Amino acid sequence: MHYWAGTAAVPHPPAPSVVTLGNFDGVHRGHRAVLKLVVDTAKQHNLQSVAVTFDPHPRLVHLPEEPLVPIVSLPQKVRLLETCDLDATLVIHYTLDFATQTAQQFVENVLVKSLNARIVVVGSDTRFGAGNTGDINTLRQLGKVHNFEVVQVDDVGESERWSSTWVRNTLEAGKVAQASRILGRYHTVEGEIVHGHARGRELGFPTANFATDSQGMIPADGVYAGWFTDGKKNQLPAAISVGSNPTFNDVVRTVEAHVFDRPQDEALDEFNLYGQQCSVAFVARLRGMKAFTGIDDLIAQMDTDVTKARAILSGEAPEIDAPDPRGSR
Repeated sequence: MHYWAGTAAVPHPPAPSVVTLGNFDGVHRGHRAVLKLVVDTAKQHNLQSVAVTFDPHPRLVHLPEEPLVPIVSLPQKVRLLETCDLDATLVIHYTLDFATQTAQQFVENVLVKSLNARIVVVGSDTRFGAGNTGDINTLRQLGKVHNFEVVQVDDVGESERWSSTWVRNTLEAGKVAQASRILGRYHTVEGEIVHGHARGRELGFPTANFATDSQGMIPADGVYAGWFTDGKKNQLPAAISVGSNPTFNDVVRTVEAHVFDRPQDEALDEFNLYGQQCSVAFVARLRGMKAFTGIDDLIAQMDTDVTKARAILSGEAPEIDAPDPRGSR
């Protein structure tokens, strides 16, 4: 897949294309249904398949006082789009200046001049142009002028429409098993492994601690079953802790993974993970975060967490999120 950072990076003259546009935050199953239609249509008509997306998320630009946590980082999103068999992805740097373009200017500058769009695939609720004044009817009208066809995609989902908002809400509530059903994959956080307080190792549960600038939306505080992947792409079962360690009065919110049932391989020792780019895939929530009155109670709970995580990851127990007795965050 070609990656174009801005319209200036698109080869000229541009090849005739089938184009779709959106934020594609999370690249969930709804997005993938649209992208599959784009790819299939492009192959049918011998055209190039292109996804147009934006960075940063437009809401972060227009409403900075209401911060939105992206489900995935831009590098994660690009890698996920690459798995959809697209020929190219165009990432447009979103600014207030870019947002002043009228709907007509956006179509002419991006879809027509830059991408030579012959077919544009969009959802019925698509909006574009200054003030989101352009809609699918605007697109159809401009298509007649610029000789491209508009294909409308209806909402896709099961109990309700698959959406990035739904994914974000489930992650905020710690419902990672439900999020995976919408995403079509396990939600992942990735980043560099750094030194922690070494408390886990002292208690017999060594952990790999992720840097605070890790990529991917972090679910609600709690303990999860999941898969840890190290820098060498070894995938191992893990109990993942998200939170600020209330037993020890820590303040900084961290993500740390205790790998269990690991092979007897020195390369997988937690001491050798420092500086590696690793990831955790969240499978199911085991419990909410809580403070313990003593170390013995904490160790007993950690033993229980590992037992539950092992059962889920081995397929002996269903992937169901345990509720937080304090309620959703």
